[in-house]
Amino acid sequence: MTQNKQDQKSIFITGAASGIGRESAKRFLAAGWRVGLSDRNAGLLEALREELHGDALVYEADVRDAGALADALACFCREQGGLDALFNCAGILEMRAFAETDLDRLKDIVDVNLMGVINATHAAIPWLRKGRDPHIVNMSSVSAIYGIPEEAVYSASKFAVRGLTEAWNIELEGAGIWVSDVMVAYVATPMVQNAARRAKSVDILGINVTPAQVADTAFAATTGRKVHWFVTDADAAVASKIDETPWEARRNFVKSITGF
Repeated sequence: MTQNKQDQKSIFITGAASGIGRESAKRFLAAGWRVGLSDRNAGLLEALREELHGDALVYEADVRDAGALADALACFCREQGGLDALFNCAGILEMRAFAETDLDRLKDIVDVNLMGVINATHAAIPWLRKGRDPHIVNMSSVSAIYGIPEEAVYSASKFAVRGLTEAWNIELEGAGIWVSDVMVAYVATPMVQNAARRAKSVDILGINVTPAQVADTAFAATTGRKVHWFVTDADAAVASKIDETPWEARRNFVKSITGF
């Protein structure tokens, strides 16, 4: 049965052309949602649109470009007059010693992983205020629990996302907007699998999660009332272990799971 567009729940997903964003697009479409997708890779985005038989609306926009992102969100939301969910999924990763990493690359990580979330959320809030049980879901990481060597700036960016999530969850509750994040270790995405260099922690912890599993968790988060969503029990166990360990002893635990 074809659903009336005005009755459909709607979601806008950043970083949607590959990996977790791509699987999330398929997950929400399968559930009957109206889906808007943005990415800076126009070729991959168009290929995904074709794979989805044109059922999703796509917008070439770099999350670092606040104006382009706001325009994309407005174009998607204007038809229904609101937005029910935003999934801040765009992110990049560099697994390399900090001192050996190009400074421009480190800036890109901050700009995409942190400013991208800020840009999208700032643009989306006016539309979310008009949504139905609106949610913001931010893509975080278990590296937001304790700083991870060989991923220092990435880890710091995810700490920032965690801080934004927790603060916004309280600040926006009065507007009826629930904010949460998704925490996970290494996921079998091109970002991890095709990396020029892998951190030692990849070999120790393994790549045991699929993008589809993360997409399922993001889907659950758009209707739930938790602040932090863990994709697997193992992810939750690592976070719990760190939280239960006295502050100074946490360093040794993280050294053991990162090969230092």
